[in-house]
Amino acid sequence: VEPEQTLEIASIRPTDGQTVGIAMPISITFDAPVTDRAAVERRVAVTTSVPTEGSFRWMSDEQLNWRPKDYWRPGTQVSVDARLFGVHSGEGLFGAEDRSFSFTVGRDQRARGDVNAHTLVLYQDGQELRSLPASYGRDIYPTQYGVHVAFEKHEIKRMRSDTWGGPGEGQPGFYDQNLPLAVRISNNGEFVHVNPDSVSAQGRRNVSHGCVNLSPANGEFFYNWVQMGDPVEIVGSSRPLTTRDGDIADWTIPWEEYRQGSALP
Repeated sequence: VEPEQTLEIASIRPTDGQTVGIAMPISITFDAPVTDRAAVERRVAVTTSVPTEGSFRWMSDEQLNWRPKDYWRPGTQVSVDARLFGVHSGEGLFGAEDRSFSFTVGRDQRARGDVNAHTLVLYQDGQELRSLPASYGRDIYPTQYGVHVAFEKHEIKRMRSDTWGGPGEGQPGFYDQNLPLAVRISNNGEFVHVNPDSVSAQGRRNVSHGCVNLSPANGEFFYNWVQMGDPVEIVGSSRPLTTRDGDIADWTIPWEEYRQGSALP
């Protein structure tokens, strides 16, 4: 029987065959709200090559995530099977198809940004690799503290202050610039990127609108080094990163609270 309405998977993250960093959660986004969350969640399986404690959480009616309790173990092979064909997800919606994808967890890489020390320290396999002088958000626009996740790279990125709720055109502090080697770390306008205009402040003062500014040489190193899914932990600022501020906010939620977001016991 052909259903009148179908539920389809609009997007997945990571993509099939991708290698990601140790902080990348699994995300399945649907093209319509799911009202019977338990029926859908029951048909999604996460299989890992090494024992990994983790949990599903509904981030919204359209998005189901899964993350490990702690960061992934490097080298873990992960398979996701969403066997949704014919599943009634509520309100007359039936799953349109089954979908499977897999990915690999890459090397252990982490970045730690200290707003007060004006540094971005890179770690690889548990060892400090390099400390980069940086400039963070000024007092009125602080870079938010908490675990961010790198999830987009742009060789050139146009940035406007009014796209994230900052100053509008004609207001003090408004900007509209094309900036190089930008790595997005949240959906609220925060990037790690090259800014030649703030080099004199990097390592000394915080002068940005919330982004992490690096010199051309250091920004190029970070851009080439970082994996999608690497954690970028910011410490020392006055404003926290929350679930309202980013597309990957899984690590801002305490583990027991995260588990409670599952539709199943």
